[in-house]
Amino acid sequence: MEDYLREREKEMIELLEELVNIDSGSYVKKGVDQIAAILEGEFREAGFVSTIKKEKKTGNNLVLRHQDAKDPKIIIVAHMDTVFPEGTVEKRPFRIEGNRAYGPGVVDMKGSLVSVLYAIKALALVNASAIRNVEIVLNSDEEIGSSNSRKLIEHTARNKDYALIVEPGRKDGSIVSARKGGGRYTIKVKGTSAHAGVEHEKGRSAIEELAYKTIKLQKLTKYQDGITVNVGMIEGGTSINTVASSATAGVDVRLIKMDQAPIIDKQIREICAVSDVEGTEIEVKGSISRPPMEKNSQSIQLLKIIKEAGKELGIEVKDTFTGGGSDGAFTSSMGIPTIDGMGPVGGNAHSEEEYLELNTFVERTLLLATVLTKLTAKVKMTA
Repeated sequence: MEDYLREREKEMIELLEELVNIDSGSYVKKGVDQIAAILEGEFREAGFVSTIKKEKKTGNNLVLRHQDAKDPKIIIVAHMDTVFPEGTVEKRPFRIEGNRAYGPGVVDMKGSLVSVLYAIKALALVNASAIRNVEIVLNSDEEIGSSNSRKLIEHTARNKDYALIVEPGRKDGSIVSARKGGGRYTIKVKGTSAHAGVEHEKGRSAIEELAYKTIKLQKLTKYQDGITVNVGMIEGGTSINTVASSATAGVDVRLIKMDQAPIIDKQIREICAVSDVEGTEIEVKGSISRPPMEKNSQSIQLLKIIKEAGKELGIEVKDTFTGGGSDGAFTSSMGIPTIDGMGPVGGNAHSEEEYLELNTFVERTLLLATVLTKLTAKVKMTA
C-alpha cells in the first residue's frame, strides 16, 4: 500500500488542488455539491455506490459503501464544507510553499477527503474485506453545527463497532481522543426607546440590560471544570442619541461532560429570567446541541489499535484533547468507540494561513488504511 500511495502522491496533491479551488462554504450549496459530485465519481471507480441525501439550503450529504458490502462495522465521517464565503478562492487559491499546501479548507478538511479516498484505493489492492467493512458519510454542514446531517450520521452509525472521524491531525501530529461539547444561545432583550437628550428617563435600555446579562453569563465560566461561556456577539440600538429598544447577544457554551449540560442550561435561563433594568423583557433561545466526545474505556481500546498500527509503520501516534467540536461527538455519545483527528497534519484552520503538511499526506493515508485493516480483522475475530 505504501508503494501505491507514494507513486500516487502527485495525483493526490492534484486532486487536493482541484477541491481547494472550489468555494464550498457551508452556505455555498453549488460548491459543496460540486465537491460531492467529484468524490462520488472517484469512489464509484473504486466500486462504491452512493446515496445522496438532498438539502435545500446547504449542500447535499453523501453516504458511500462498497457495492458488495453487507453489514459494514466501521463508519468514517468527513465534511465537505468550509467556513469561507464565496469568492475566497479567487483571492487566495491553492498554492504550495516548501512542504506546505495553502488554501481555503486545505486541511479542514479537503486533505482528509483525498486521504479517505486514497486509503480506500490502496486497500482495494490488498484487502478487499476491509473496503467492504466501511461506510462513509460525507456531510455538508459540519462547520455550522451539523444540524441537517446529525440524524444521518447517527442513523448510519447504528450497529457500527468503530467510528473514525478524519478531522485534521493537530500541529504536532496528535490524533484526538476527546473533545468538548457545547451549544449556542441567543439572548434577545426588548426595551423602550426614548430620545437620549430630551426624555432619557422615559427609556428602558435594552443594551444596559444586556450588559448586566453579559457579565453574569461570562462568570459562569469555570476553567477548572472545563466549562466556558462566551458572549461572542452583541448588537443593538438604532442611533447613538436614542435609548436602545432592542439588543441581541450570541452566546457560545463549551463543556467536557454531558452531565454538565442541564446545569449550565438552567443557570443561563435563571440569569435571563429576571431583569436588572426594570421594564425590559428577555427571551432566550438555544440549547446544548453537541455532546462532548469523552475519552472512555472503549475509545482507549481503539486508540491502542491505532497506536499499534502507527508503530508498525514507524509512526509515533500521540493523542490529545481539544476544545473544538466535531461530528465525533455524535458517534461517541451513541456508545461507539470513536477517535478523531485521523486526517493529514496541518494548522491554522479557519484562517488565511491554513496549511497542510504535505509530508504527512501519504503517511496519514497509509495509517488510515492500516487501521481499517486491523479493525476489520478485529471485527472478524469477535464475530
